[in-house]
Formats: sequence, C-alpha cells, structure tokens
Amino acid sequence: MNKRRFAYIVVAVVIGLSLSIYWIVRYSSRAEYVDRSDWQVMLYGKNHQAVDIFDPNDPRIRIVYFGFTRCPDVCPTSLAMLSGAMRQVDYSLKTRYWPIFISLDPERDNSETSAQYAQYFHPMIVGLSASLAQTTKLARHYGVIFRKTELPNSKMGYTLDHSSYFYFLKSDGTLIEKVPHTNTPQPIVNAMKRDMAK
Repeated sequence: MNKRRFAYIVVAVVIGLSLSIYWIVRYSSRAEYVDRSDWQVMLYGKNHQAVDIFDPNDPRIRIVYFGFTRCPDVCPTSLAMLSGAMRQVDYSLKTRYWPIFISLDPERDNSETSAQYAQYFHPMIVGLSASLAQTTKLARHYGVIFRKTELPNSKMGYTLDHSSYFYFLKSDGTLIEKVPHTNTPQPIVNAMKRDMAK
C-alpha cells in the first residue's frame, strides 16, 4: 500500500468518525430537548411567583411530594414525616436538599394556599401550584397516580385519590429514587444520606 493511498484511507476514517460523532451529539441533544419539553412546567408559589424547580443553577436535590391541601390524612402525615426528616439531619446535609409540595388540586389550591400549607409543616418546604394540565404533565412523568372522586353527601364536593411517594430528583429532573409513604421520618433520612454518599 503506497503512502498516498494510506493517507486517503486515514482521511476517510477521520471524516467518517467526525460525521458519526456529529450526528450522535445532534440527535441526543434534540431527543433530550423534546423529551424535557413534554413534562417540564412552570409552577407558582408564594405571592404567585414563578418557580422553576428544574433550574440548572440550583444544585440541590429536590424532594418532591404530590398531594393536596384538603387531603384528610395521607398528605398531612407525609409532610409531617418530611418535616421530621429535615429536622433530624444536620445543617450541612439539610441545605443540600429542596423539599417541595406540589398540589394535584389546583381547582381549590392556588399558589398562595399551597405555599401556606407547605410552610405550616416546615419553613423550608416550598408549596407550589399550576394549572391542572401542567400539573398532570409533570405528575404523569413520574408515575404519580391520581383521580377525582365525587363526594355527593359532603361539603367538600370531591376528594382526590392519589399515590404517595417522595421523589428525589436531580436539578435536571432525573429521578434518583422514590421513597414510599411512611409513618416515620427515618426512610427519608436514610435516602438523604444515601444520595449524598453516591
């Protein structure tokens, strides 16, 4: 094989690899963007301020709980356990987490109501709300199950049946793990320590 032919082969290989890398990166970026646009939404908190829970400039791990303020037992218990976990861990660990309550019932829970409800349990828990369409997109992305159940003989009118998990998320929305409903703060504390050790 002469030197000129060898040089042609090397150039062809380099061009081929460059094109392959270009298309892989381009396709991956496009797929990532489309996927995120399907579920990343803008939520609203205290004073109806917009809150981007997937702000890339905030490195804290999110602990997200989906519920509603008129929930009779599961939500208050869960937020009390989240509050207990935040009180049990030391300050340095606590500041690396962002506890969030997202209402599944925006018909009755506006941003201010959600914020006040969350802060009743712990000052660090941020309560958020959005339109039902936006909330549903986000909830469905993480596998949250919820449905409205009519209560014809009650002043409440209806309630929500919903799954109960604590979702540990990276700043880009990636699910790290989820902790099921608990009656003690310890599983949440364990998850916090476990995730920081990774």
